[in-house]
Amino acid sequence: MTQPYGEGLRRDNALVCLGSNATSHAGGPVETLRAALKSLDDGPVKIVRTSRFFVSPFVPAGSEPDVVNAVVALATDLKPNALLTRLHEIEADFDRRREVRWTSRTLDLDLIAIGESILPDPSTLREWVHLPPDRQKSAAPDRLILPHPRMQDRAFVLVPMADIAPDWRHPLSGRTVRDMLDDLPPSDIAAVTPVESADG
Repeated sequence: MTQPYGEGLRRDNALVCLGSNATSHAGGPVETLRAALKSLDDGPVKIVRTSRFFVSPFVPAGSEPDVVNAVVALATDLKPNALLTRLHEIEADFDRRREVRWTSRTLDLDLIAIGESILPDPSTLREWVHLPPDRQKSAAPDRLILPHPRMQDRAFVLVPMADIAPDWRHPLSGRTVRDMLDDLPPSDIAAVTPVESADG
């Protein structure tokens, strides 16, 4: 039986992870995320629930400033690729440039999941989920993969996601957000801490 996201969330809500570790025109990372939330909650996209703000080490740790993260649940009629395009437009509005991977960014909006959708198909998702670590640094998919193939490895996604959708179940593995958190090293989870001053 499918588990609910949590009180007030529908199974078809989109889940998006926000991140910032650089200054945009809106200000520092916390101010940037607050402004980005206002941009997200507009037109065909409505925010249903927002996690607290958290700070976590950049990946790989120590190579760049720490990152402020949050996860939001969105209600939208946009198709997946149209929603992704909208997220990229908002990133660009906050001075995000996509020339270099694994570097500081003013705003990162990662589409984590849309309900229980698997895109483009289970075998492709499975291939990206099990991509060897050495290939993760250089390989990038040429299409939208959902759920995000690295979500189960990232405490900075799962910890805020647990704030708003703890019972969301991965459609490929069948594991809930709580289960995926339990699979991570405790040190990874402990490194993700609330930003006390944020109204997240």
